[in-house]
Amino acid sequence: MKTTKRLALGATTVVMVLGLTACSGMSSQEKNTLIGTGGGAVAGSVLTGGSALGTVGGAAVGGYIGNQVVKPRD
Repeated sequence: MKTTKRLALGATTVVMVLGLTACSGMSSQEKNTLIGTGGGAVAGSVLTGGSALGTVGGAAVGGYIGNQVVKPRD
């Protein structure tokens, strides 16, 4: 069971990293939001034992934090 979870987490991480190559036209704030959302989803899933609510909640919180890290210059 542990091997399956590690494999799933590793595959998710690889997909996220490869998916970021499509972000070349995004602003820094948009990139941070995307990274925060992905990281928050993984963290929420791990912390709640794979709960869908924990995953979605983690994604929402991570996305918000990622969005607020770098404010655009006006």
